Amino acid sequence: MIDALQCFLAVVDTGNLSSAARSLQLAVSSVSRKIDALEADLGTRLFHRSSRMVLLTDAGEQFLGHARRIVAELAEARSAISLLDTEPRGLLTVTAPAGFGRRHVAFAAAAFLRKYPQIELELTACDEVVDLAARRVDVAVRIGVLPDSDLLGTFLAHQRRVACASPDYLQRHGVPATPADLLDHNCLSLANRIVPAAWWCFKDTNRQQPLPVTGTLRTNDVDVMLNAAIDGVGVVHLAGWLVSEAIARGQLVCLFGPEYHPHGVPQPTIHALRLPGRSHPVKAQLFINFLRDYIGKPPYWERPAALAA
Repeated sequence: MIDALQCFLAVVDTGNLSSAARSLQLAVSSVSRKIDALEADLGTRLFHRSSRMVLLTDAGEQFLGHARRIVAELAEARSAISLLDTEPRGLLTVTAPAGFGRRHVAFAAAAFLRKYPQIELELTACDEVVDLAARRVDVAVRIGVLPDSDLLGTFLAHQRRVACASPDYLQRHGVPATPADLLDHNCLSLANRIVPAAWWCFKDTNRQQPLPVTGTLRTNDVDVMLNAAIDGVGVVHLAGWLVSEAIARGQLVCLFGPEYHPHGVPQPTIHALRLPGRSHPVKAQLFINFLRDYIGKPPYWERPAALAA
């Protein structure tokens, strides 16, 4: 069956039986027989064949994705078995959003390399959505709603927003008792960017819609916003992973508890993604599992010590 699947994929990728046979170093008749056997086993035709070209049928189009996954997963299984008795080694490439990469993935990567010293890890921290296949990236950490794709995703954490301000700001302007009180405060906001999900949204407040807050600072950079909040400029509503360190240091104060987390609003998630069939699937999954355990459940930045008011 696997030989037949590989012949099927070779015909799809090369466009005809002769080219597929050359790429597999088989006779054309052998490739044709394997395709015939696969079609007989599935009970349907996969190709429209003529003397000049081979085209996928509707059934063939539908079967193509499954065939690629089966062959890729078998290759990964063989790779995993071959590495059971060897120390993981060699290059592993990882990308992560700039802010999250600097604050969290970098430290997890350092711990990972201490555990697996034979691995070389190349970490790119940037906000570009990288094409894993084109750039030959093993693991991509992404934040947001996970799209439908061929990528395999491992859930790491929910991204929850935290409303907070500096002690100095709260001493000068008072502490808001409820989220609705933020309408009377200087709230820092994003400029020239799509408003993220759950931005200024709170449970049982403004019919679950974002509060129409106003403020004196708008910026396209969350680190600028964070530093302005620490300096006492106003209130921010940023991801917990971004503000937890400042809260732990006493530079910011968390304003509201989890009872105000929004319901009915799509919450961004943090996932680690990899592409099936990549050359380093075992190392990629090893790093993903390590990162998941490093972050923990709940994530360490959401634990009471990190968000103590």
